[in-house]
Amino acid sequence: MTDTTMLDLGPQARIVARLAEGVPDAGLSGPTPCPDYTVGTLLGHLTGLAAAFRDAARKELGPTTDTAPTTALPVLPADWRAELPRVLGELAEAWTDPAAWTGMTRAGGVDLPGEIAGLVAVNELVVHGWDLARATGQEYAPDPAALDTSYTFLVAATGEEGGAGDIFGPVVPVPDGTPLLDRAVGLSGRDPGRRP
Repeated sequence: MTDTTMLDLGPQARIVARLAEGVPDAGLSGPTPCPDYTVGTLLGHLTGLAAAFRDAARKELGPTTDTAPTTALPVLPADWRAELPRVLGELAEAWTDPAAWTGMTRAGGVDLPGEIAGLVAVNELVVHGWDLARATGQEYAPDPAALDTSYTFLVAATGEEGGAGDIFGPVVPVPDGTPLLDRAVGLSGRDPGRRP
């Protein structure tokens, strides 16, 4: 692990929490860029992944880290307006410990190095932040360091920029010279031109 690998997840976690705060109750049944997810399901997924990657950072392996995200559609907790920002804060705090980025851990039922788990957590926050913003018509400016990390992760995961990968779905080609966020979104299998 290098010093540049360890990233402060706090700024991006706070951005996602603010986006969630802007979701009206009436919007929970709305569609998202994730084909099987409503806004409420996406918020449930964010709650679950924040807990899973918090526990992965702490090396507290168990139900939150052992369950694959495809096992069942996420359920939005009744108290999600309090729980989601709390667990996002705990996620960010857990990854401030250098030990989180070392050794082996588990997330989504997959054993992986701590460093990779941290990168996956960053990518999840960036990409699903975009999903939530687009689904609810909110402006989205991810944390620049998190966006850079997400883009680099996605390039590596798809083999090369613009390569065919399927982390979230087939890569959506974007024109040369587009903003970094649009390129990351395209690599994640989403159409950056999608509007609510």
